[in-house]
Amino acid sequence: MSALTLYHSAPSRSSVALWMLEEVGEPYGIHLLNLKKGDNREAPYLDINPMGKVPALRHGDAIITEVAAICCYLADAFPQAGLNVPIGDAGRGPYLKWLFFGPGTLEPAILDRAFPRAAEAPRAALSYGDFETTMNVVAKAVTPGPFLMGDKFTGADVVVGSNLRWATLFKLIPERKEITDYIARFADRPAAKRAQAKDEQLAKA
Repeated sequence: MSALTLYHSAPSRSSVALWMLEEVGEPYGIHLLNLKKGDNREAPYLDINPMGKVPALRHGDAIITEVAAICCYLADAFPQAGLNVPIGDAGRGPYLKWLFFGPGTLEPAILDRAFPRAAEAPRAALSYGDFETTMNVVAKAVTPGPFLMGDKFTGADVVVGSNLRWATLFKLIPERKEITDYIARFADRPAAKRAQAKDEQLAKA
């Protein structure tokens, strides 16, 4: 039995963690959950993640939830994969900023635009401020790139890149060359293609 187990639904937010596991290259198992049947809201899984969400990752006795936390954990736990910026490196702070920018700023901005409120919320009340600023900051960060940390592809690109790829696929963000170019730089990564192929197979299961 693998020491790493991903609690996963295909496709979903946990697809981000699946991609990260493929990038890490360590053996892992998948515990597949059917969200439509409510597997994630039943007692066995709620013991793993009381929020009833995916993904969750078990590594030995440790259980980690939340996508960015899982990606950060895996990058640090398996530094030989070269997906983190180590503690003590001057780039660690910016790396962590981008790692958590995905779920804390970018995803809320995209979802609020996709599902607008009846009345617009005050800018100061939103974690991202406003949509245009969020997208401008992302576009500037990936120009000239090639990645968020320059030449180094990291777990932050898995998190932010997944959000942007998903939003672009469903036309939830305006098309911008800076962002489409950024997505194209990692679309052909072997790990990304393996994760996508696995998700397609699992979705049929």
